[in-house]
Amino acid sequence: MTATTAESSPAATGGGHPQRWLILGVICLAQLTVLLDNTVLNVAIPSLTRELDASTSDIQWMINAYSLVQSGLLLTAGSAADRYGRKKMLAAGLVLFGAGSLVAGMAGSTGQLIAARAGMGVGGALLMTTTLAVVVQIFDDTERVRAIGLWATVNSLGFAAGPLIGGAMLDHFWWGAIFLVNIPVAVIGLIAVIALVPESKNPLGDRPDLLGALLSTIGMTGVVYAIISGPQHGWTSAHVGVSALVGAVVLAAFVVWELRIPYPMLDMHFFRNQQFTGAVAGAILVAFGMGGSLFLLTQHLQFVLGYGPLEAGLRTAPLALTVVVLNLTGVGARLLPKLGTPVTIASGMTCLAAGLAAIALLGGDGYGGMLFGLVVMGAGIAFAMPAMANAIMGAIPPEKAGVGAGVNGTLAEFGNGLGVAVLGAVLNSRFAALVSVSAASLPAALAAAGSGAERRRIADAFASGLETSQLVGAVAVLVGGLLAAALLRRAERADSRVKASA
Repeated sequence: MTATTAESSPAATGGGHPQRWLILGVICLAQLTVLLDNTVLNVAIPSLTRELDASTSDIQWMINAYSLVQSGLLLTAGSAADRYGRKKMLAAGLVLFGAGSLVAGMAGSTGQLIAARAGMGVGGALLMTTTLAVVVQIFDDTERVRAIGLWATVNSLGFAAGPLIGGAMLDHFWWGAIFLVNIPVAVIGLIAVIALVPESKNPLGDRPDLLGALLSTIGMTGVVYAIISGPQHGWTSAHVGVSALVGAVVLAAFVVWELRIPYPMLDMHFFRNQQFTGAVAGAILVAFGMGGSLFLLTQHLQFVLGYGPLEAGLRTAPLALTVVVLNLTGVGARLLPKLGTPVTIASGMTCLAAGLAAIALLGGDGYGGMLFGLVVMGAGIAFAMPAMANAIMGAIPPEKAGVGAGVNGTLAEFGNGLGVAVLGAVLNSRFAALVSVSAASLPAALAAAGSGAERRRIADAFASGLETSQLVGAVAVLVGGLLAAALLRRAERADSRVKASA
């Protein structure tokens, strides 16, 4: 290891950076701002529709422009951070995100706001990858799991706090305030990053993989766009099919290219590592279960139990709050060394599956059963998610930490979209099989109903569809969790044999 490498990676010396917890606080503040942005915007949709005369299509692009750009650039952003310096890219991400927020807050048309949101997506991609990469650099092995757990907690906190913060701000200010509030946070974060965060990068100085960056960006954008537009255009439509096909073909070309060149952006040989493969499988399925279940829960609360949108949002908060409490108290971080990574992940995924099953079987008659399921799901996510992020980052060399963070973020985006697509399709199929009407949604079917008895039958059919889809999600998460744990156990045994033979 060169002197440059040791200086750029304080965690490598065994003690961690002396100001690591303060730096983690700065990183989490920057990340929270990014995560709040999408959930806050959802609350502002009525204001944007009224004041900017925005159409439904405009609103969808305001929301999706950010997610689409961010998802497409995650791997490229991680690779750039490794090559050019994680501190530099973190600072650049804050500048871009702050500048985009200023333009968004002052936008006078839907086109300006959509463009600003796309620019914020570039900053968001840099922030999401560099924050986790810096955490890996500044914490040693003894504290890294807890630090990653706190980093992961911010995701849940952003989900829980977004609608509440957005609603409170819109009660007192105009819609632009939800963007302008990001600016002081970005400025404070930029100053703190410059003053506190140590620079770290890949000391080997690999040549930039420009074609790989282009292919990964186009491929991921195509796949994510297909997932995003599926509910609007229909999963079997040509619009979605062409986008998904283009994305898949370009991603296949990306894999072929990365296997052929000596300086790949994403080393495909990582997938030969059973620890990496097991953690990847688990990460996708945790996101699958969480993304798909939240998609179903909002419908369950509003259409079956009869809550309004804000009431429904508040009633999903216990899931996120359970994750926050368990990670802030370090429960998962203390369990991991005692149980080991495979058992911790298997336990977490089992809890997540049990929570989904509890909501399906106990949540139909009232909120009590659903609350129990949400808390159990939260416990599962709190145990499994940091352990899997740590396993992914631990399987990748420290000099490739940015790419590792990009992989982790990409998996989360892919798993969320997959959960919505698959569980939504199960719901729709079951509902259509039980209801002999041509309406594609519950509200449309209820509007077409000719009597109270028929409306009750339609509502019961929708509840049955929700139950079936949640149980399918529970089985998928449980089987996937056990598979991930088995792969990780095999990886540990293989490492033990190598060390014993040495």
